[in-house]
Amino acid sequence: MPTGNIPLAERVRPQILEEFIGQEHLVSPGKVLEQMIHGGKGHSIIFWGPPGVGKTTLAQIIAHSLNMPFFTLSAIDSGVKEVRGVIELARRAGHALLFIDEIHRFNKAQQDSLLGAVEKGIITLIGATTENPSFEVIGALLSRCQVYVLKPLNEDHLMALVEQAIKKDKWLAEQNLVIKEWEALMQLSGGDARRLLNLVELVAASLPENDKTITNGLVQDIVQKKMALYDKTGEQHYDIISAFIKSLRGSDPNAAVYWLARMIEGGEDPKFIARRMVVLASEDIGNANPNALLLATSCFQAVELIGYPECRIILSQAATYLASSAKSNAAYMAINNAQKLVNETGDLPVPLPIRNAPTGLMKKMDYGKGYKYAHDFPGNFTDQEFLPEKINGTKLYDPANNPSEARIREYLRNCWKEKYGY
Repeated sequence: MPTGNIPLAERVRPQILEEFIGQEHLVSPGKVLEQMIHGGKGHSIIFWGPPGVGKTTLAQIIAHSLNMPFFTLSAIDSGVKEVRGVIELARRAGHALLFIDEIHRFNKAQQDSLLGAVEKGIITLIGATTENPSFEVIGALLSRCQVYVLKPLNEDHLMALVEQAIKKDKWLAEQNLVIKEWEALMQLSGGDARRLLNLVELVAASLPENDKTITNGLVQDIVQKKMALYDKTGEQHYDIISAFIKSLRGSDPNAAVYWLARMIEGGEDPKFIARRMVVLASEDIGNANPNALLLATSCFQAVELIGYPECRIILSQAATYLASSAKSNAAYMAINNAQKLVNETGDLPVPLPIRNAPTGLMKKMDYGKGYKYAHDFPGNFTDQEFLPEKINGTKLYDPANNPSEARIREYLRNCWKEKYGY
């Protein structure tokens, strides 16, 4: 393995456009980025495309070609404070290029902090996003940037990148690698050039001295033993969110916060995590603790407002609270039961007493006739039937056995003795 901690993908990153592989629709002679780079006049850009297709590399090439100070921020671990710090440095320098990776993770306040500097020309902004910028970038900022779509790299691009790396990197060139089979490398990289190059380095470092031949079986064996266990776009994404939700449902805050940390370290979208907790708060806690839904919803709103890195604390608070809460799936089962009944019985007519009667004709047709206004009766209740006649008396919601829903059950028993009788 080479000395130092710089991964192969970083060591062989192209510095000039002529070394860049892929995105021909943007960088070929006469295309928009080629003209901008060789013309020496830049503008603010949003690069939209999948991971590992050249967004960061193009930003660095643009900065080098325009000969201006270059700053990089990651939306995962930067906030308004860091943005303002870079803007101040750019102001002192007269102008600078700022690259923000995963700009879709910036909340509205963080994106707003960029507007003035972009508009005044203090910074030229290049943002990179894997999400549709129309949904994730505020309109005011989007209107000040050109959006360029980066396409997935094909196998020819990826093979050329590896061959270029083998020639360019001194340590890798000394390994005398023979790539006999490419399928496993391609499949495991998922079209991500960064992942592919670092995978090649991992495999090369694991090969015996007397055999430097890379095969599919060898790659699979090495990867299973050594590669990280979280991939936010692959199977691990679904396995780990499943483990997280099941830990919450199973009332284990320790496991829940562990799986939460795995997702955070893997770069998972915090809004995705928070959104799943909002669902769980109703599906698995429900009326056993109505505050759970309030806290989960507040968590989602706070995550949108704060963003990484501070929102990890908010996610942890919500996760540990939900895991430690009493559980009930009664509300979830109630809507399942109701939908099943609707599918079985079809469009049953609304009983006349509870129909709306906005016109005289409808009143003449007895719409609303016989309706009993609950507040006119003792205890604000009357045992009027509200279900269609065919399914009168059906019980769809069955409160679970927990202190909160025990109180609900007692109330319903007092109201509806036939449905929730003693």
